[in-house]
Amino acid sequence: MNLSNSQKKIVSNVAWSLGGKAVNMASALFVGILIARYLGPESYGLMNYVISYVAIFSIIATFGMDNIEIRELSRQNDKKDAIMGTCFCLRMFFATIAYIVIAISLFYFQTDKFTSLMVLAYGLTLFTGTGNLLRNYFTSIVQNKYIVKSEMYRTFVGAGIKILLLWIKAPLEYFIYAQIFDTALVASGYYLSYKSTVGSIRKWHFDKTLVPFILKESFPLVLSGAAVIIYQRIDQVMIGDMINKTEVGYFATAGKFVDLIVFLPMVLVQTVTPMLVREKENKPETYEVKKKTFVSITTWTAIIMSVMVSSLSYWLITYTYGIQYAPAIPVLQIMAFKAVGMALSSAGGQIIIMEHIQKWAFIRNILGCILCVLLNYFLIPQYGIIGSSYVTIITVLFTGCFANLLIPTYHNVMKLQLYAILLGWKELRYFKRMIRK
Repeated sequence: MNLSNSQKKIVSNVAWSLGGKAVNMASALFVGILIARYLGPESYGLMNYVISYVAIFSIIATFGMDNIEIRELSRQNDKKDAIMGTCFCLRMFFATIAYIVIAISLFYFQTDKFTSLMVLAYGLTLFTGTGNLLRNYFTSIVQNKYIVKSEMYRTFVGAGIKILLLWIKAPLEYFIYAQIFDTALVASGYYLSYKSTVGSIRKWHFDKTLVPFILKESFPLVLSGAAVIIYQRIDQVMIGDMINKTEVGYFATAGKFVDLIVFLPMVLVQTVTPMLVREKENKPETYEVKKKTFVSITTWTAIIMSVMVSSLSYWLITYTYGIQYAPAIPVLQIMAFKAVGMALSSAGGQIIIMEHIQKWAFIRNILGCILCVLLNYFLIPQYGIIGSSYVTIITVLFTGCFANLLIPTYHNVMKLQLYAILLGWKELRYFKRMIRK
């Protein structure tokens, strides 16, 4: 079959995304395993506690702008300099606010001086994370190869630094500094790619007339995103505070494999979204069919991978992290199915944004956040990290799908999701629908 230029572009973009992500995650997992084996569950748990603590406040820094940036740059590429200049200024402002809030929270709630210093150090990633604006631009123009090249550059240089730290037997804090440097590396890669292919960022300019629109569009996503970040990261913070950092290490170990199976559905969502945006505007008669296929394929990709990882949990943990991380095995058997909830949430969330009905999204995510905190509060003391694993699955499925029942505007999205769960496997035979012109 001869493919059109549009089809070739999509296939190439998906290939770059999947290939690059696979290489990056395989490399990160390999180095992560070496670090975990070297540090041991307690120190490895502390490192993940620090990362999760900062992640809870990261939504303030991004202010929910990621998906809005992709959508607007897809629709109005001719105004990219004004959009990107304005969003960059907003990102730096909110990153500063987020860092101040972290410092205040540590003053009131964290008594361990070393942990506090590590959190403040890692908090600098809120500023280097503004480089995601450039990533969003390449996503909007369906040119993921530049994202992949930048992230592979970060992966290999960062991996080399961490292996060097292992060789010289560096203490824990150096590995946290290396994580900070990673974010600076990938941001510099995005910058170099943008400069060589698009032009200087000096063309960006702040347009105050765009600020009300961006903030208005993003605000519902801030509330929604804050709830998502909390229910995705609060478990590790609560485990660390209610049990100990060693248990965080076991829980985080299982999470690394979950990240592996989440990436494929997420890449599909990010890659296909710009195409669906254009389809909705130019061919609304085929948009309805394609979004149904989109949700189904994303969901069943996650289901298949979840079953495989859950079944192989024993071998995945013991042959990589080692027998000292054996308590992570039952956690991974349960947590593998988090990918299904994340796929439903991500695919449904993109449809919500494309159809400009995101103002209600914060309701389901806030409910999910409350559910997560309450269940963890009662189950962690009694069932430990196993209880928290079940809480994770309950929360992501509720937030990503079943909470839509409570919001009439999202009933159509939930119908798509329920179809995807029950009958979506049929759509796997029709992947070509996603690339049909």
